[in-house]
Amino acid sequence: EVDGNTYWRYPFSSLCNPRQLEEFIVMDMDIIRDQKLGAGAGVRSNKHTLAEVWVQKTSEMDTSQQYHCRTFLGHLLNIGDLVLGYDFANSNINDEFLNKMNPQHVPDVVLIKKSYDRSRRVRRRNWKLQEMNRDREGTDTDDERQYQDFLEDLEEDEALRRNVNIYRDAAKIPVESDTDDDGAPRISLVEMLEELSLSDATGGEGDGMMTD
Repeated sequence: EVDGNTYWRYPFSSLCNPRQLEEFIVMDMDIIRDQKLGAGAGVRSNKHTLAEVWVQKTSEMDTSQQYHCRTFLGHLLNIGDLVLGYDFANSNINDEFLNKMNPQHVPDVVLIKKSYDRSRRVRRRNWKLQEMNRDREGTDTDDERQYQDFLEDLEEDEALRRNVNIYRDAAKIPVESDTDDDGAPRISLVEMLEELSLSDATGGEGDGMMTD
């Protein structure tokens, strides 16, 4: 993790952008235990687990092509799971620092995050954000996809949502049981606020706040 002060002192550009993420399926994996840390390796993360993973693109399921990499997502992944990542093996990335690296040290694939079914997440989402009224042209626009990405980031990162007001969505019908639960992260009810309307504050239609 790079803090703001470090970034502005030593700025760098990204090798890839979210639009270049591709979907892979986990074919096999091994957790790496007792990893030896060399000098200057820093503090070991307690939130991640290092693993050796063999994946295959979901767009190449009719082939035998698999890719091997190491990932910090070992605590989340199981064989058969879907995961999003960047395909370095078949990408034309022009970066002066990457070009100086030994090709043997550049991974074929860099896995970024576990992938969950978006339609299920939207259906089960029982919270919302307060936002200005806006025209939604559809679920397949860039703006809507970015908005859904942001909502999913909030569900997956407790620190990110710490300073965000999240409200319980009273319009959503509670789901008592969900047989197709894929383990996607959720926001607990204790983290949600009750939405306060003007009529709630006055006990009527808001007339109580008006004076002659």
